[in-house]
Amino acid sequence: MAAAVSVGWNGIATSYYSPDGTVEHALRTSRTPTVVMGVTGSGKSTVGAALARRLRVPFLDADALHPPGNLAKMAAGQPLSDDDRYPWLERVGEWLAGHRDGGVVSCSALKRAYRDQLRAHCPRVEFLHLRGSPEVIARRLGGRSGHFMPAALLASQLDTLEPLGDNESGVSVDVDQDVAAIVDAFLARSR
Repeated sequence: MAAAVSVGWNGIATSYYSPDGTVEHALRTSRTPTVVMGVTGSGKSTVGAALARRLRVPFLDADALHPPGNLAKMAAGQPLSDDDRYPWLERVGEWLAGHRDGGVVSCSALKRAYRDQLRAHCPRVEFLHLRGSPEVIARRLGGRSGHFMPAALLASQLDTLEPLGDNESGVSVDVDQDVAAIVDAFLARSR
């Protein structure tokens, strides 16, 4: 699949997709920005890119915003602290603030406090929580290669995860189905 890369208002690269996979600048919609959240291996990047293509809005994989120290720490199998995550989440929030009329970002957003930090930048943000059993996620991680995040951090992320609260804008979707079905389920249930 092809992607056009454009630099946004804050210097962050943004990919634009068309529904048929050809490259074009996305048509903006009045859609609220969406964060595709979940633990490592849940399919955030894959689902996020598919959702952005469907909506014809920009997509950002928030992993691209991690400072080198965070990437090195995760690659070494060390979980990030809240202090490690804070500046990264600020950059993600800035991206969301620049895409208030529509955009999709894949970001773990495991804790309510992290989601609140993103909402401080973009109060209308909606979350798509990709949930699955530890067995399903572990199986998916086993089939993934070339990613900086080792499967060993899955347990830590599952321990950290705080599912969406009843008063949070978002939808939780089971990942044990194909990507198109996940996107369809989100779009059918989102605001």
